[in-house]
Amino acid sequence: MTPERIESISNHPDFQHLVRHKRRLNGSLTLTMLVAYYGFVLLVAFAPGVLGQSLAGGVTSVGMLVGVLMVLLSFLLTGLYVHRANNVLDPLNEKVKQECAP
Repeated sequence: MTPERIESISNHPDFQHLVRHKRRLNGSLTLTMLVAYYGFVLLVAFAPGVLGQSLAGGVTSVGMLVGVLMVLLSFLLTGLYVHRANNVLDPLNEKVKQECAP
């Protein structure tokens, strides 16, 4: 690929929109997961008694519930990314490829 071609693709408004949208999506999902994970780690470090409490007097603890919620959050964020990639990013990528085809 020639430098001129790379320059023309880089200056294409749809390509710039694609890059901005993908960065914003990746950043927000990453930040969400990091806040949740480090919040969980800080809870384990500074309030382990909270996680050891029983839920409704049973054998399941609050820590088990929080752990399951962390796993579900990761699945949810992955599903959100796949949905946005399939419905927003991929069509925009195809549009840029078609408009910038040689």
